[in-house]
Amino acid sequence: MLIEFSVGNYRSFKEQVTFSMVTANLVAKDKKLDENNIFAVDEELKLLKSAAIYGANASGKSNLAKALGFMRWFMINSSKETQSTEKISVERFKLSTETETKPSFFEIVFLINGKRHRYGFEATPEKVVSEWLYYVPKSRETKLFDRQLDNISVSKTYKANGIQQKTRHNALFLSVSAQFNVKIAEKILDWLTNKVKIVSGLDDIGYRGYTVNCLRDNENKDEIIQLLKKLDLGLGDIKVKEIEINLDSLPREFPNGIQNFIHKNGRGKATSVQTIHQKFDEKGNLASTEIFDLDEQESEGTQKVFALAGPLVDTLKDGKVLIIDEFDARIHPLISRAIVELFNSNETNPYNAQLIFMTHDTNLLSNKLFRRDQIWFTEKNRYGATDLYSLAEYKILDDAPFESDYIKGKYGAIPYIRNLNHLIDSHA
Repeated sequence: MLIEFSVGNYRSFKEQVTFSMVTANLVAKDKKLDENNIFAVDEELKLLKSAAIYGANASGKSNLAKALGFMRWFMINSSKETQSTEKISVERFKLSTETETKPSFFEIVFLINGKRHRYGFEATPEKVVSEWLYYVPKSRETKLFDRQLDNISVSKTYKANGIQQKTRHNALFLSVSAQFNVKIAEKILDWLTNKVKIVSGLDDIGYRGYTVNCLRDNENKDEIIQLLKKLDLGLGDIKVKEIEINLDSLPREFPNGIQNFIHKNGRGKATSVQTIHQKFDEKGNLASTEIFDLDEQESEGTQKVFALAGPLVDTLKDGKVLIIDEFDARIHPLISRAIVELFNSNETNPYNAQLIFMTHDTNLLSNKLFRRDQIWFTEKNRYGATDLYSLAEYKILDDAPFESDYIKGKYGAIPYIRNLNHLIDSHA
């Protein structure tokens, strides 16, 4: 369960900004939102099931997802997939001389087995400058380890003495600890690897493979097919076709979008996804079925919803966190809304899965769908840096028309479009 994520001096974020899934002290106009859109961890802590992030093009929405994606990758892989001479792939905020030499800052607060953990690090392309891990075993935050350059102080609870000397300047101590079987580090990286998914709505190839694997291996297959049917894509059924192939004689009848797995010996498997449609006679009676190829004969919107179906079902069934950038790309607004409603429901989201998405779809900006603390905005200031803020910071009525007020610019985070009348010279 993701609680808070902070980033500073990374790409568009000059100052440290914090995105939080912790509820604000407010009550929605529609009481059903308070019953379905939030869940209680304990008597004091309540979390949101979904959050939407709005902003103009180039305002920094995607950079928030990229920052979290980099942090996730670096935490999991820095000890095993980087060499001592490699640079760290941090991209600092470049539009200020003040930040040119400062490290980038990352911090995440999360729950594991009901205990709050706070982990973070600062890094330049050359080295990890600082790193820390704290947790709350009962009521007070307690240090597990703290690092300043090569000086790493470790508590007895963390049980990682001797590993400090094995940690390179460009690797995270947490990542090295997990590699040497430190249980706390292993649990954190296991949570990050298996419970947090980050996908791009513009590039569905990566997570489409996950949906294909689920269908092929009969994992969540029935739920995935039911979801696709209920979203009115016109699909009667879905089949995954797989054959043995060799590199020199790929069959012509398979489309370009097919997934190919070629082994070193030149042989492998090809997987094609087929959709089944009903076929009717001249009197409107069902005559037979027709097989379409997903890549060649279905719309790009259908292909994207198919790709999302596996991660969506998996996230809901296992109480995971799903972050989607460009959520609305190629998807009808009513389908986007239906997906959000899956998460904002005690019935369809019984395990308190969380959805965070970046979007331009103002149809979702509704006080009937979201509480104010579920709506966030990104806006570039005059110096090119991104500000991140929540609608909960505005003193407005709970029944305010979120969408129309946003379009009117009352919350900022919209493009300022100058007069275009004389763009083309008609007398030229």
